[in-house]
Amino acid sequence: MFQDKTIVCKDCGHEFTFTAREQEFFAEKGFNNEPQRCKPCRDAKKGGSRENSGRREMFDAVCSECGKPCKVPFQPSGNRPIYCSDCFRR
Repeated sequence: MFQDKTIVCKDCGHEFTFTAREQEFFAEKGFNNEPQRCKPCRDAKKGGSRENSGRREMFDAVCSECGKPCKVPFQPSGNRPIYCSDCFRR
């Protein structure tokens, strides 16, 4: 009934196989759309592979309000204020 199908990932442009078994699973679950991303791109969009889940890279910064050192989950660019968790809550 189902046959393996080659799909081009919308993020990286690489081809990946949507297997007959995966198609059957999608049909059983009532999913109407085919996957649009390959496994590595799906993992990256979710925030990394399962091995890295829960581990977010944190960057050192200085709060623009109180001057205390803090850590933030993004690379500060210097063109926007950074707030520690206490100042951010206020």
